[in-house]
Amino acid sequence: MGLRRRSEPEPEMKWLEVSASMTGSLTFKDPVNLQINGRFEGTLDARGNLAIGPQAQVKATIRGEAVRVAGTVEGSITTSGRLELLGTARVTGKIVTASLIVHEGAVLHGTCQMIEGSAASDSMTVDELARYLEVDAATVLEWAKAGRLPGRQDAGEWRFDRKRIEEWLAQEKIK
Repeated sequence: MGLRRRSEPEPEMKWLEVSASMTGSLTFKDPVNLQINGRFEGTLDARGNLAIGPQAQVKATIRGEAVRVAGTVEGSITTSGRLELLGTARVTGKIVTASLIVHEGAVLHGTCQMIEGSAASDSMTVDELARYLEVDAATVLEWAKAGRLPGRQDAGEWRFDRKRIEEWLAQEKIK
């Protein structure tokens, strides 16, 4: 039986590879194994595994369960699980993660906040909740300020607990 390094993907895993230049928002509600190899600018919201290839240049807000970076990322990265910066990674921005692995040679310019367990996946920003509810961000803010949405202000920014939002949605459907 051969041993594999932890950073290598499982051999049986199928990956969706994007090698083009793209601008916009990519959101995956179902688990996916996505690898960005080209240029991307915008928002990446992926469940499952997200890999930024060694030649990739990404300017984005990234949210995922497990993220592995080998290329260049400028923006924020939030993971509910593990963030791994390989030796060729160049990251500039804010990181929020439950687990961080930094290989020798990786460069990180910015801030890093460590969270417990799945707190990152359980908390949403105004923009994330707006996408989730399929309404505009102004509507989410209006509802939050009026007390119609369960949320809290954290350092001046609204945060919403996913479980409480799902309970709220269920109650609203009953009414």
